[in-house]
Amino acid sequence: MIFDVASRVWLPVMTMRDELPYPSGWFYLARARELAPGSVLTRRFMDEDVVLYRTRGGRLRAVRPYCPHLGAHLGAGGTVRGENLVCPFHRFAFAPDGTCVGTPDGPPPRTRLEHHTLSEHNGFVFAWYEPEGAPPAWEVPDTAQAGVVPTAAWSTEVHTHPQEIIENTLDYRHLPVLHQVTVRELDPPTAQGPLLGMRLRLGPDRPPALRHRIRADHTFLMAGLGYLRVELPLPSLGLVSYLWAMHTPTGPRRTRMLVATACADLRRPDATGASLPRHGLHRAFARAMLRTAVGKVRQDLRIWNTKRYEPRPRLAANDEGIGLFRHWARQFYPSA
Repeated sequence: MIFDVASRVWLPVMTMRDELPYPSGWFYLARARELAPGSVLTRRFMDEDVVLYRTRGGRLRAVRPYCPHLGAHLGAGGTVRGENLVCPFHRFAFAPDGTCVGTPDGPPPRTRLEHHTLSEHNGFVFAWYEPEGAPPAWEVPDTAQAGVVPTAAWSTEVHTHPQEIIENTLDYRHLPVLHQVTVRELDPPTAQGPLLGMRLRLGPDRPPALRHRIRADHTFLMAGLGYLRVELPLPSLGLVSYLWAMHTPTGPRRTRMLVATACADLRRPDATGASLPRHGLHRAFARAMLRTAVGKVRQDLRIWNTKRYEPRPRLAANDEGIGLFRHWARQFYPSA
């Protein structure tokens, strides 16, 4: 315990049990369709604001929020003029490389905005974070089919660390208990650098006669602690569905979670070539998948929002996946 002089009360000392540091990796900030040319958005990221904008020429940028002139927030009224981001306070203009290139009065000062490294995949915009400022060491994986973008999405704020959310994927034992979902491991969790993949057969309990004919074989792929993609082929319908779960730290024990879904033709290599009637089917199926997923997430939220992080969990005999996950996750934190 420590004594807080201002409030004159004893407070608990923060330990590893209470907090995990922010992990390195790629984290979702926005959907690409939110950033049309000329738009400016503000997003919360690692307990700081990030200002995203797209130039009139289509270049996407993300900068730290405050103008180096007199500190105005560039997301609170900042505008895009041509290729430049313009401060709302004194109209200082900043080029895509961050350099100050114009002022209303006289030559610009020698200063520049600090940038975040961005990447766009499948209609998502990701930002790279590394506590020491190192450049990206790996890339976000694309889907096998070109042109797949989410058509349905939902988001919420979760009062926990992103590791706690994505670890839930390896916790098979909670599926029948909390979600009434049967699970069978088809391919065990396998780590390859920043990626962790596995394949499970999931579904509600069915009569024995139907278990054979109706299969739901899900392929899971984690990329760091902020990205999860689930692929579900449905050969009988000629479809494949995708579900993404993104977990972005916004502050201590605060994570913004996005769940998004898409659907495409299974046998078509280019998802953009589907006919209009098939596009309607794709959207309807994606919405149905999202409703189902959000229903399960809402059940998880009651646990996530009230649980604590256990740095040394007492694992049961069938918890091998959680042990493997914890070992894999160490790479995303600074070494002690």
